[in-house]
Amino acid sequence: MIECDRLVKTYERGRVQALRGVSLALERGEQAALMGPSGCGKSTLLNLLGALDRADSGSIRLEGRLLEELRPHHRYRRETVGFVFQSHHLIPALSLLENVALPLAPLRLKRAECRRRASALLDEMGLSERRDFQPADVSGGERQRAAIARALINQPALVLADEPTGSLDSVTGEQVMRFLLDHARQRQATVLIATHNAAIAGLTQRCYRMKDGLLESRGLEDPEPEG
Repeated sequence: MIECDRLVKTYERGRVQALRGVSLALERGEQAALMGPSGCGKSTLLNLLGALDRADSGSIRLEGRLLEELRPHHRYRRETVGFVFQSHHLIPALSLLENVALPLAPLRLKRAECRRRASALLDEMGLSERRDFQPADVSGGERQRAAIARALINQPALVLADEPTGSLDSVTGEQVMRFLLDHARQRQATVLIATHNAAIAGLTQRCYRMKDGLLESRGLEDPEPEG
């Protein structure tokens, strides 16, 4: 589904090597995790796969097509990728329903249809009674579930989640991740999660370990803990 080949990314005019020839392939519907210490390259890899940044060298292919050919990139980000971040990035002045519906705005759908789609997804996320609340008026777990609903509203083929439970307690974090993985599975979306949490990584089908800009595959049963 998505494949990267020998990605290299440096910062500070080459003095900092964020990625050192990373190759990775994920099939449609596959759910995988990236583990590793801060600064190892996890977020950089997600940013490249999501076309939020460009590699110095190497290639990324989606369904066999080079990412560079899928221009404009803002359309690729809007129509193909769903992003989930550690901070929910919900707009404070909007309700949860309005936040979830926001990515539909460029599609020029009727307002009623946007609200219907967003409402249905919030119902699936267990937020039907919170749809008209603003982010400040709901819990952290509810905010993150709303952020996941927003990431899924356009039915993306690829979901990239960067430390999505980093600001949540362990119980809430696992609940939120189960929501994400279950709903992505129903839609056959490919998921890649960057996390420090071995329990979260253990919910996925495959775990990769990153260190110093390099990637290695690990088994499914026991993702290596931090330390």
